[in-house]
Amino acid sequence: MSRSAKPMSLRPKPTAAPIRTAMVMAAGLGKRMRPLTITRPKPLVEVAGKPLIDHVFGRLIAGGVSRVVVNVHYLADALEAHVRRSFPNMEVIFSDERAELLDTGGGVARALPLIEDDTFLVLASDIFWIDGPVDAISLLASRWDDARMDALLLLVPLARAHSHRGTGDFHMDAIGTISRPRQGKLAPFVYASVQIVSRRLFADVPEGPFSTNLLWDRAIAAGRAFGVVHQGLWSEVGVPSAIAETEALLTGG
Repeated sequence: MSRSAKPMSLRPKPTAAPIRTAMVMAAGLGKRMRPLTITRPKPLVEVAGKPLIDHVFGRLIAGGVSRVVVNVHYLADALEAHVRRSFPNMEVIFSDERAELLDTGGGVARALPLIEDDTFLVLASDIFWIDGPVDAISLLASRWDDARMDALLLLVPLARAHSHRGTGDFHMDAIGTISRPRQGKLAPFVYASVQIVSRRLFADVPEGPFSTNLLWDRAIAAGRAFGVVHQGLWSEVGVPSAIAETEALLTGG
């Protein structure tokens, strides 16, 4: 009697090496954060005594990232000077969007020649997170499967998405495949603004500004967009009131 085949593992295969390069999205105008952003770019707004971008760089360093591309537009000179001064031992390259703000997808597409790697991190500069038992970047890297994925998104349950003013972004099935909510339905997961992507995601992209949503929808249709749930704390620092809310989260207040 023949033996039955073993079921396919539901877990993506671990990556062979840690992610080396990250792109930090830091070119936004920060309109929702006014008046704090009238004289400084949003990534330099302070939370818990440090600029937001310093918290992000700290997570990247802890996650083993050694090379960072940062896109800049609004008050770009101040942001570039701060990063160079604060992280002299990191390899940092700036993608200049002073002439035209390119949105999330267009910003990464413009920076691709600077990124070099086939697989890399993309993350926002206006988020704050504390790692759980496994740091978020290592968690993403351990779940990345290049044969199956074009994008792997860090997700937070809507109930734990602190200071998030919107609704959920995605559904996720048992093997991590993500999908958009149907009209009139609530989605249980929020995109945590951190993801691993392949250069394949940016094949045949339009010229000029466009949103990463265009690329995600294409990957979702192909079954190549996945998610993994963040195991620690997470807060979206998008408006001035979110600063105190995030700091209270840290102190348990």
